[in-house]
Amino acid sequence: MTILLGARSRRRGWWLLAFLATIAAGLASRRFPQVLPAFVGKYPGDALWALMVFFGLGAIFRTASSLQVAAGALAFSFAIETLKLYQAPWIVDLRHTLFGHLVLGQVFSWQNFAAYTVGILAGLLIEVVAVPKRKTEKAVA
Repeated sequence: MTILLGARSRRRGWWLLAFLATIAAGLASRRFPQVLPAFVGKYPGDALWALMVFFGLGAIFRTASSLQVAAGALAFSFAIETLKLYQAPWIVDLRHTLFGHLVLGQVFSWQNFAAYTVGILAGLLIEVVAVPKRKTEKAVA
């Protein structure tokens, strides 16, 4: 549990690389849906979107605990999904731009909350299992 709650010392370059790689994977999941099983639908892209948010926040808040980054990513992702319920003309117009479509999405879906949770849990798993603690973290823990 200490590994999740303790402060981290993330290398920003690696986290930005993971952020960009996740964007590429998410765009590819939408561009080439035939590669994925039909039953998963568009949800891998949604999970990857949330994973991208996790990596982005990890790059910004380099010393936050893994759980703090995950909680922030979950809050941000859930807020963006809930914002889809707001249908003022100006935000609908914004959603029709490439940036607005990629960041804000278009249609509210309860299932996206599950996809976001899966993506962020994957980020936690990657950080805790695959990213070794740096020497300065080991001394603190």
